[in-house]
Amino acid sequence: MLGSYTISWWMICVKLQLSEFHSSSRNLEDSSKREWKPLEDRSCTDIPWLLLFILFCIGMGFICGFSIATGAAARLVSGYDSYGNICGQKNTKLEAIPNSGMDHTQRKYVFFLDPCNLDLINRKIKSVALCVAACPRQELKTLSDVQKFAEMNGSALCSYNLKPSEYTTSSKSSVLCPKLPVPASAPIPFFHRCAPVNISCYAKFAEALITFVSDNSVLHRLISGVMTSKEIILGLCLLSLVLSMILMVIIRYISRVLVWILTILVILGSLGGTGVLWWLYAKQRRSPKETITPEQLQIAEDNLRALLIYAISATVFTVILFLIMLVMRKRVALTIALFHVAGKVFIHLPLLVFQPFWTFFALVLFWAYWIMTLLFLGTTGSPVQNEQGFVEFKISGPLQYMWWYHVVGLIWISEFILACQQMTVAGAVVTYYFTRDKRNLPFTPILASVNRLIRYHLGTVAKGSFIITLVKIPRMILMYIHSQLKGKENACARCVLKSCICCLWCLEKCLNYLNQNAYTATAINSTNFCTSAKDAFVILVENALRVATINTVGDFMLFLGKVLIVCSTGLAGIMLLNYQQDYTVWVLPLIIVCLFAFLVAHCFLSIYEMVVDVLFLCFAIDTKYNDGSPGREFYMDKVLMEFVENSRKAMKEAGKGGVADARELKPMASGASSA
Repeated sequence: MLGSYTISWWMICVKLQLSEFHSSSRNLEDSSKREWKPLEDRSCTDIPWLLLFILFCIGMGFICGFSIATGAAARLVSGYDSYGNICGQKNTKLEAIPNSGMDHTQRKYVFFLDPCNLDLINRKIKSVALCVAACPRQELKTLSDVQKFAEMNGSALCSYNLKPSEYTTSSKSSVLCPKLPVPASAPIPFFHRCAPVNISCYAKFAEALITFVSDNSVLHRLISGVMTSKEIILGLCLLSLVLSMILMVIIRYISRVLVWILTILVILGSLGGTGVLWWLYAKQRRSPKETITPEQLQIAEDNLRALLIYAISATVFTVILFLIMLVMRKRVALTIALFHVAGKVFIHLPLLVFQPFWTFFALVLFWAYWIMTLLFLGTTGSPVQNEQGFVEFKISGPLQYMWWYHVVGLIWISEFILACQQMTVAGAVVTYYFTRDKRNLPFTPILASVNRLIRYHLGTVAKGSFIITLVKIPRMILMYIHSQLKGKENACARCVLKSCICCLWCLEKCLNYLNQNAYTATAINSTNFCTSAKDAFVILVENALRVATINTVGDFMLFLGKVLIVCSTGLAGIMLLNYQQDYTVWVLPLIIVCLFAFLVAHCFLSIYEMVVDVLFLCFAIDTKYNDGSPGREFYMDKVLMEFVENSRKAMKEAGKGGVADARELKPMASGASSA
């Protein structure tokens, strides 16, 4: 019954969409004069794109089902040896494959003879894999230790063709037994692989990813620094989350003075952080070095060099920040009214604060599904014997291109989830702005916005996210080509590649901003994506200087909030890591903490940025189509009306003082002149 109702509903939506398309094609000129009717009419938008997105998701499900149906799930979870035997179960004999078809019921773990031998090109362990009964929990330094481990635990770590009693006597032991010393290992939870406990075993792989590290000893110290400071890193990451939540709460209640508070705090934070860094550098430089070991001396020199780099970078950043704030000091007051209304929005719509959690949760679920399917694909296919005589599973025919489909799905669906958040926030803020009596707001405007999104506008979100995907994929391909040709291409080719990557990045940012405003226009007028994007673009062009002024200053203020959280977290990290007794090199831990703090602050403050942008577009539409007369009353808040009036007064004063300021403030009064 529910399924037939849903199908009937979407059939009605398709008919309405087709009729809307024919009507819009016949009245193209009239559409340019369309009146905005907020929240009055609601219809389905971009249904063909929704159907295309559903078909694409069905294809993603087919890839997952295919990888599981072909036995990849058992090979992924239980693991398999180099002869095609799945560990922990009985296996069937593979034709022309020696040592296949073995009974591994008692051997549940995969053990690699040389776990540190990594194939950096194919990103896999280049070693013979065996099924064993237990992982060696302690380091085994000699073949005698390997033999004793096999006799005591019943876990043979050498090839199946070699008996434990022959480990120390056979001439083939150097080839058929693991590389000595055998590192201590532990099984990976749920995946039954013996992994070395010391992750510095994978230093070569990390060195290939982090190209600026040229010395293995430096990389080992960086990794050990992360492991030693992991509790502090987790605590500082939690601190950044708490600070972001506190800042969001503060924004709700002190939005009028928030701009000035953030400015003062950032000035103090920048000066304080820079001063502390130079103080620590001077203190460590004067500390005695005669009584420490050579290894500790090397660590101290690394930390001293890192402190000098941090101090110089902080000084340059502080100077640039001061210059920017000096230039923009006259424009700061222009955003206070808009920030105040945004604070009111958060008071009436408290669930907006939790939007990053739901979006992050949805992204994590999808990414977990995507990674699991990717792992399934890595073990699916038919068994094929390679040049060394071992078994590999490969997909042949058209199915081998499922990887590309899966990668496109990662980008498109991730962008779709982010676009759903933008549409949800836009719908809730539009409901707030265009509801004259705030007492008549829905009980939960956020849930009402989600309901409208699911019933009417999923096609618009799918289309907008697909456009971003079309720009992002070529940029990622060019970045991959640039990384593969690094050091091989000439200067001209390198310049062309970087220019193309930069242009695509700029195009992606512009489209993201236009998409967000298109979603707002859809939430207001319930029009399809292209119509909404055109209408929003026209409004933005008509208010170009207003966009440049309010958005620039507003984004800069929110950027100051992010800087405040990063500086606070980084300062706490410097103090904790500096006075930790058993630390090694804390350059990498501090970078990890600061990056995570910026990511968390960006996730939370981006919601506030969305609210400000949506309010601005609503305000521009309100001042364009309403003049305050009977029947065309303003929807805007009283604070925004005062903002318009103050802008008109400021324009008059600027007209007396200078032409440049008058030209800058003129768009602010365009709506007020009619009022």
